[in-house]
Amino acid sequence: QVQLVEFGGGLAQAGGSLRLSCVSSGRTFSSYVMGWFRQAPGKEREFVASIRWSGVSTYYTDSVKGRFTISKDNAKNTVYLQMNSLKPEDTAVYYCASKSGSRWSKYEHEYDYWGQGTQVTVSS
Repeated sequence: QVQLVEFGGGLAQAGGSLRLSCVSSGRTFSSYVMGWFRQAPGKEREFVASIRWSGVSTYYTDSVKGRFTISKDNAKNTVYLQMNSLKPEDTAVYYCASKSGSRWSKYEHEYDYWGQGTQVTVSS
């Protein structure tokens, strides 16, 4: 079993930055893909970014390209989401998730494990 815990959310001003962390416990395999999703009130949960646990390939949804960076520290079993140039529309609960395999996915149903979520609020 894999357990994921997110932290680092909070309040930021528009144009500011936050870094989210997701710590994985339990058995983590190199073939895993880690993803970040977010869900704003009244909206569907959407894909944000993903990274392969093995390798450095990354993928982003269009709305965060150039502003967000996903990265990882395998030794710490941690994946990060660096969020810069934050906008009010980035306000959401952010979830990290994990899926088996080596190919990234934007579809939440393909992810097997989920964290509890961390709130990010961006004020204008």
